[in-house]
Amino acid sequence: MRRYINAVVKILTFFQLGFHLILKYIVKLTIFCRGDKMMMMGCKCFVWSRVTDFTQPEPEYFSLPDPIPQWPQVNFLGLDGVNFGNPLIYNFKESSCPGSGFATSVIKLGELEVCQITKFEFIWGCNMSTDGKHNISFYKPVGIPDGFSTLGYYCQSNEKPLRGFVLVARELARKQERPTNNSDYMPALMNPVDYSLVWSSNDGGDENFDVFGYLWLPQPPEGYKALGFVVTNKSEKPDLEEVKCVRADLTDTCEAYRLIVNTRSNFSKIPLIVWNTRPLHRGIYGRGVSVGTFYCNSYLTSVEEQNIACLKNFDHSLHAMPSMVQIHELVGHYGPTIFFHPDEVYLPSSVSWFFRNGALLYSGRNPIGEAIDSEGSNLPGGGTNDGKYWIDLPCDSGRENVKHGNLESAKLYIHVKPALGGSFTDIVMWVFCPFNGPGTLKIGLMDFALSKIGQHVGDWEHFTLRISNFTGELWSIYFSQHSGGQWVESFDLEFIKGNKAIIYSSRNGHASFPHPGNYIQGSSKLGIGVRNDAAHSGFSVDSSRQYEIVAAEYLGDGVVKEPCWLQYMRKWGPTISYDSRTELDKIINILPLMVRYSVENIFNKLPLELYGEEGPTGPKEKNNWIGDERW
Repeated sequence: MRRYINAVVKILTFFQLGFHLILKYIVKLTIFCRGDKMMMMGCKCFVWSRVTDFTQPEPEYFSLPDPIPQWPQVNFLGLDGVNFGNPLIYNFKESSCPGSGFATSVIKLGELEVCQITKFEFIWGCNMSTDGKHNISFYKPVGIPDGFSTLGYYCQSNEKPLRGFVLVARELARKQERPTNNSDYMPALMNPVDYSLVWSSNDGGDENFDVFGYLWLPQPPEGYKALGFVVTNKSEKPDLEEVKCVRADLTDTCEAYRLIVNTRSNFSKIPLIVWNTRPLHRGIYGRGVSVGTFYCNSYLTSVEEQNIACLKNFDHSLHAMPSMVQIHELVGHYGPTIFFHPDEVYLPSSVSWFFRNGALLYSGRNPIGEAIDSEGSNLPGGGTNDGKYWIDLPCDSGRENVKHGNLESAKLYIHVKPALGGSFTDIVMWVFCPFNGPGTLKIGLMDFALSKIGQHVGDWEHFTLRISNFTGELWSIYFSQHSGGQWVESFDLEFIKGNKAIIYSSRNGHASFPHPGNYIQGSSKLGIGVRNDAAHSGFSVDSSRQYEIVAAEYLGDGVVKEPCWLQYMRKWGPTISYDSRTELDKIINILPLMVRYSVENIFNKLPLELYGEEGPTGPKEKNNWIGDERW
């Protein structure tokens, strides 16, 4: 009997100890919750910060390693005023031409002139976690030039340096002012007629907090559009003079992208969803201009329902785009160095080296192959990829030599084009490799070097520098990675010298990455996919010196002479006729049953180009030639 009593006492003691531990945790949690307003369900928390806990110090701004140089400027002296003494000055007959407005801090869009603001004042922020490591902040633009008006506020995560912009605008004087009594006259900018409260952190609780956040949507007059939100830390509506709305015909459609915060996943009582915005119509012919503002709501409604727009560029001269002299200066200052993997055996070459060393042109009518001259002038130009022609390696003893490329001759082929309505410049750098090697599969801790899958003749890869036309500052770089890619902002780049970034090219596949490492194309969570190994080595190409500008359509006909091979729209390699699925099935069959299904599923989602079924088309056949990058 005593044994059973002792057992019961031990059990009660255990439960008593557990109860005290739980009670102690609840007390601590209650104290914490009273210090910061917490909305909680399960183990997920969302914290509204008090101003005493989250007073924002002076923002940590990012700056490039070296100062931005003074870019060459266009000097309009007329036909008789050519100045040959200063190599940085050259002349044009017209004042509205590419280069005349580059890096002058303002850009004319037609009836409006805009300026890029990158300095901000903190207004309000919120914590996304109890540890305070996942915060977002809302900012008001400051340092606005006289005569310019704010269009909206800025928001970003605090996990990165303060690095963003918003545009401010002013109306340009008309050559012939319309009479003030004209009832049809509508100015380009107007004050909102009211504000609607889209969201607030104040849920009406009894807690006494120092500050709440309020997000307001300007209500535009009829015929106008709002381009951004206003944020306050007081419940009173903002002043009607705080922002301007823009006449609807001067705007373009925008869309939400890159989620900044979504508290719906935190089971918040007051859900908040914030996105960045960008023009819907982008690429060479897109005229939408990003304002840099954010979009927010409490529900999953579209941007159109909130009546948010972006600006539109009506200046057909694209005067803020760089001139040819300015392009060379930009490439010389920012041109990255590409590092190939130390085990890379399929290195790049120039296109002319590839042709001179025995590349052959084939067609259905010519199964023997025709030698290609060094300029590619005998390649069929124009048209589309109809499958009638393809290029292959030489069929003699020089085949293996050509496969391995020629680093000394390698250069970057540059295409310069307007981005975001001509407010930015995209300098697209294409690299050519005569051969793309086979891939390597990673399945957990096991690696499988493939014998053929992934290899093909001819490989075109690229990366893109995005330059602000307001200042000439490098804003970000796009790293192309097989069927996709990623934009990386300047603060997350590696720099080798001054403002020249580093591009790491993956072994065999030549995809571009911002940092060395082993990247998985597939499921990085499961560790299953195609390996992309990138590392520093002695194999490199300096694009600031080894380059050729091959296209810049906005400069006009004849300014850039496009090489003959650029007009070749067919395949740069033959179709490969082996059964790639057989090799994959052999790998799947030796795996444990429990992982076979997951591996097969991931294999089916990998892009066909990794299976090496056919050679690629050239740069002009890629959708990003006239369109925007995939982002």
